[in-house]
Amino acid sequence: MSKQNDILLTEDDDPFSIQWATEGEALPGESDFKGWVVAALGPLERVQSLDPSIPWINIRIVDEAESATLNSQWRGKDGPTNVLSFPADVPGFLGDVVLCAPVVITEAAEQNKAPQDHWAHLTVHGVLHLMGFDHQSPSEAEIMETHEVRILQALGINHPYLER
Repeated sequence: MSKQNDILLTEDDDPFSIQWATEGEALPGESDFKGWVVAALGPLERVQSLDPSIPWINIRIVDEAESATLNSQWRGKDGPTNVLSFPADVPGFLGDVVLCAPVVITEAAEQNKAPQDHWAHLTVHGVLHLMGFDHQSPSEAEIMETHEVRILQALGINHPYLER
């Protein structure tokens, strides 16, 4: 945890809210998501202007049907996807990160990754999108992936883009 993060957040502060729109035994807990959100936000300067006593981000855990609907509606793509980010245009609120539980769990197995590590990676990925990072061009992708790898390594998680 960075010194900046120590100053910004206390144990009583909640930088996010979470909505469980699906159930499952393999889902991370609220404290896991909080740790990943804090890790993603901590080293970035933009959080200095946010109020740590109110949620900055909403995390929503969904099933394949809801993910597919959102993916179609907002990206024009068929089928569910692992993570969607919806930046907000509201002062003090960064936006929503939607994670599709069945897709995350399936991808982790297919990629030989620990499910918890994959959840962490996709949560960090979604939060970075809310912070303005993207991967539409190779140079953008390199910058975003560098941040992802650094944050995940600080959490003790291996490089997410290396093949296993």
